Amino acid sequence: MGGTPFVTVEGPIGVGKTSLAKAISEHFQFALLKEIVDENPFLGKFYDNIEEWSFQTEMFFLCNRYKQLGDINKHYISKEKPVVADYHIFKNLIFAQRTLNQQEYNKYLSIYEILTQDMPRPNVVIYLHASLDTLLERIAMRGREIEKNISPLYLKQLSIDYDEAITRFESQYPEVPVLRFSGDEIDFVKKEQDLDAIIGQLTETLSRRSVQR
Repeated sequence: MGGTPFVTVEGPIGVGKTSLAKAISEHFQFALLKEIVDENPFLGKFYDNIEEWSFQTEMFFLCNRYKQLGDINKHYISKEKPVVADYHIFKNLIFAQRTLNQQEYNKYLSIYEILTQDMPRPNVVIYLHASLDTLLERIAMRGREIEKNISPLYLKQLSIDYDEAITRFESQYPEVPVLRFSGDEIDFVKKEQDLDAIIGQLTETLSRRSVQR
């Protein structure tokens, strides 16, 4: 695990990853890495017809995240400049496993493993989770046109997939702290005390890592 703080915020669609990553960036003066979403030309079609457009959608995300993480490593992490990102690269496999058929997934996995073997990896993960009702409410509030046709069943299953993936991550990488927060219990956008609580736990975790090195 590298010494320069590289924090990632993860969780299902609508849980508030970008909002929290921005707040952390502003508080700690970390560089902010945001995933490309709206620029994906396949995403709207994907939500209309998952089976038809899943492979194109996932490949676009993978290639763009590969380029983003390469750039962030070159310009920030390798120069010991801290970074916070609103995604972790493992999310690609969560979506791919859910949406691709077996043949497509096998091809995708081969490409994923090649592209990610040298990528910088986070040393702290913040995992946000929430109930389906909360996720649907927040998706509706932000009003993205490309998300208007998201299936509640798809979103519910995605949340289950995320829970399973983060549990596997904790088992595979026990040296990486994972901070879990429930979007049903806290609202760090509207309540300053909730954001302060998250910042406090992250500060403690980063300090503890610094002492251990």
